[in-house]
Amino acid sequence: MAITTNELKNGYVLDLDGELWTVVSFQHVKPGKGGAFVRTKLKNLSKGNSVEKTFRAGEKVERVQTLSTEMQYLYQDGDQVVLMNNETYEQVNVDAGSIDGLDLLEPNSQVQVLFVRESPFRVELPTFVELTVTQTDPGVKGDTVSNVTKPAQVETGATVSVPLFINEGDRIRIDTRTREYTARA
Repeated sequence: MAITTNELKNGYVLDLDGELWTVVSFQHVKPGKGGAFVRTKLKNLSKGNSVEKTFRAGEKVERVQTLSTEMQYLYQDGDQVVLMNNETYEQVNVDAGSIDGLDLLEPNSQVQVLFVRESPFRVELPTFVELTVTQTDPGVKGDTVSNVTKPAQVETGATVSVPLFINEGDRIRIDTRTREYTARA
């Protein structure tokens, strides 16, 4: 759907030269001399890089329809992940390599899936997950030095760094964006 640059809004997804970009910010500028223009900051959806681009006011750009849907992570089948729509129970396969932090997800977890042109484009994990520690070295009484960590394996098989006082069987809260321990659950 073609729109003019005067109709831009934050969050719109645009197709520019065959690549998908999301509008991070925009500013309509009318200088005293010359024609008006729109200054934008765009983020590439596949690569993650950001650029600043200037358009003439009223210039046509291609807006892509997107839909964000909450889905349930069912299981991993080889290099594919099977997700299910919570409302229609329709299942969708997504490439496992395209999901960062997949090893922190338990089956039946809720994820946000961004659909672009009716195809799954990006899967966003919940910000925090609570998992049980299955293997780690035992904590030693008196180890209270701050910021000292040890590796711990959680029930999904992922390894994260945890403080020395965490033991096997403890439930911990992990930030999926940074893969860091945040608190006991």
